[in-house]
Amino acid sequence: MTRRDDIFSKLSEAFQPDHLEVIDESELHRGHAGYQDGGQSHFRVVIRSQAFAKLSRISRHRAVHTAIGSELMEQVHALALEVTG
Repeated sequence: MTRRDDIFSKLSEAFQPDHLEVIDESELHRGHAGYQDGGQSHFRVVIRSQAFAKLSRISRHRAVHTAIGSELMEQVHALALEVTG
């Protein structure tokens, strides 16, 4: 399973989203800090879930990071988040 698949699975399970995209944007960062051959280093997550409806922006981001888990987050150089409720 790829990091992208792991992130998708963890977020699906944690938030039962109405919409979820996990996009590997690593190739856009080739030659920049944190780039890894083969990708899997820079991601964009677009997620919409009722679980975020009453949370502040910071709380939404923290919830996503917690759901992904520290072990997987340590393997990701950059994570852009678009989180809505």
